[in-house]
Amino acid sequence: MLEQLGQTCDTGFAFALHIRFTRPNILYRTYPEPWIDEYSEKGMMMDDPVVLWGMQHEGIVRWEDLDDPKGVLKGAKSHGLYNGLTCAVLENGSRSISGFTRSSAPFSEAEAQDLLEKTRRLHTLTAGLSDL
Repeated sequence: MLEQLGQTCDTGFAFALHIRFTRPNILYRTYPEPWIDEYSEKGMMMDDPVVLWGMQHEGIVRWEDLDDPKGVLKGAKSHGLYNGLTCAVLENGSRSISGFTRSSAPFSEAEAQDLLEKTRRLHTLTAGLSDL
């Protein structure tokens, strides 16, 4: 599934699975390393509208529909992360958030639903696992 996502999401994707407080039990990212470094060095997680939305909602949101007062998504775009989409699931008291980007057209509604289903599937498959 991750290999298939790499082809669909040519500019990267991320899964933060089974988040406890602000830390995911499993974090898997394929975004460009310079973006991951900048994001981490500047502590952007606390201002990231994708994370904030995912911690408060379930379902799907397109990055273009989120307010970005601190410029986190603008920074992502400067690293080539376009057409962003986030999915959030909450099952059995555990929350997971995923993000997907690609250089081609925005994700269709059918693709968005498929990405939400993949997020649910990984959430279920990784329940009870410790850090990888």
